Amino acid sequence: MRIISWNVNGIRAVEKKWELSNIISTYNPDILFLQEIKWTPDKFSSSINNPLWYEAFYNPAEKAWYAGTGVWIKDDLKKYVHSIQTWFEWDPTANEWRVVHLILEKWDTTYDIFGIYFPNGGKSEEAWQWKLVFYREFSKRMDELRALGHIVLWGWDLNCAHNEIDLARPKENAGKIGFHPMERAWLDNRTEDGWYDIWRVKNPTTPDVYSWWDPVTRSRERNVGWRIDAWWGNQKAFDATLSVSYLWEQYGSDHCPLMIELAS
Repeated sequence: MRIISWNVNGIRAVEKKWELSNIISTYNPDILFLQEIKWTPDKFSSSINNPLWYEAFYNPAEKAWYAGTGVWIKDDLKKYVHSIQTWFEWDPTANEWRVVHLILEKWDTTYDIFGIYFPNGGKSEEAWQWKLVFYREFSKRMDELRALGHIVLWGWDLNCAHNEIDLARPKENAGKIGFHPMERAWLDNRTEDGWYDIWRVKNPTTPDVYSWWDPVTRSRERNVGWRIDAWWGNQKAFDATLSVSYLWEQYGSDHCPLMIELAS
């Protein structure tokens, strides 16, 4: 089961650049999670609303040109879909529709797979507090699902770099939101509690691997970036992982996608 997640920073813009069709034709994912889709399906083309060989589900934010998530599910996988959930009852940012929770039931195994656009937290003190609430309550929910014996896989745009190796300029960004001690401590806690940053665990000392670059400064050309997009999972998800890789050659957004393949 090949899963790709990608913060597209505007799905219509990516489509116009032909990069949406490119990622499908090049990698042929079974599931494609999307973040920051922006706009609503009534503004999308027919090829986005009804992609060939896939069923598309969108979870747009109430505010135009902001946030929103989605998922494309390949037709031959649809029979295993139990449900798609789109919010948490405790979420202080619920009207921004940041969550796609895909529940699959296949061969007596339940998969809880989350494609999430985590809050940035940098707009105001209130937004920062919301981010901390989201992290805390999200952890509780993931632990509950793990306790049920499910394969639990979550990401994508965490809006936080975990360790110094995960950004090009850690000293200059120390203490800033996105590399704040409280955010990093949350990821430390997840690690200590048996959750895996799957790519990093498999590549513990690999430097200069990033998933977001500032488009204003054209930092992608110099690879001055942040690894803020990741797949995290429980032991069962980690054991099922066959491969995981950042798709640096895929352009169209200020983020690059991450692909993971699971035995199923």
